[in-house]
Amino acid sequence: MKTLICVVFALLLTGCQRNPTAKPAKEYQMQGEVVGLDPAAHLATVKAGKIEGWMEAMTMEYPVKDPQEFSKLKVGGNIQAKITVQGTDYWISSVNSEPAK
Repeated sequence: MKTLICVVFALLLTGCQRNPTAKPAKEYQMQGEVVGLDPAAHLATVKAGKIEGWMEAMTMEYPVKDPQEFSKLKVGGNIQAKITVQGTDYWISSVNSEPAK
C-alpha cells in the first residue's frame, strides 16, 4: 500500500510541473547598415529600416548565432537579412551583404 501511495504521489508531482512549450519562430526581413561588431559576443549593431510586422526603424544590437553568418558582416556594409524571433529571443540569420564603402 505504501508503494502505491508513493507512486500516485510521484505521478501527481510530475503532472504539476510546468513544461513550457517553445513558441514557434517567426522570420522578418531586415535591411540596414552594420555600424558596429562585437566578435567576442557575436553581436552586430545595425542601423535598420522598419522591420515590417515587428519593429520601427532603429539602431540596435542583434545577436548572430551562426559564426558563418557573422563572418559575412563588415562595419559600414549594407545587409539584407532575416530576423528570427522566438519568444523573447531574436537573432540575425540568412545574411546577404554588400561591401563596405
